[in-house]
Amino acid sequence: MPERTVFQSMAQRHVISLAPQATIWEAACVMTKAGCGSVLVIDGTGAMQGIVTERDLMTRVLAKALNPEKTTLADVMTRNPYCVEPEMLVSDAVLLMIERGFRHLPIVSAAGKIQGVFSVRDAMPREIGAAVSLAEFHDQVNDALG
Repeated sequence: MPERTVFQSMAQRHVISLAPQATIWEAACVMTKAGCGSVLVIDGTGAMQGIVTERDLMTRVLAKALNPEKTTLADVMTRNPYCVEPEMLVSDAVLLMIERGFRHLPIVSAAGKIQGVFSVRDAMPREIGAAVSLAEFHDQVNDALG
């Protein structure tokens, strides 16, 4: 069975987004309603400014006792997030996520069109296993060369 691409594996095909001036409370409500773990921050021109994830809500808002009704997405978002093209293989995306500590990757076409967000939850166990094996191999190579 050929490996899926990140675009093929996405559970949700629509883009969940809000403007930078939206509040954390609004983002939490939108994410809850959509059943997703992230929201893209897109300005009035349609350009992606950042991403806010469940982890951001916990570590950048709750843990710092910020008021979610007054804190904006622009205040806590990850600016200019690392993006991948829709053709990237799931195991390659998961490997990238393991190595860089991401759980969500915006998917943007070569033409710059935002197509969604790949979540580690979208990967199947065999794809995660392949990525973990590759990450372990990279660690062994680095240890041997280091």
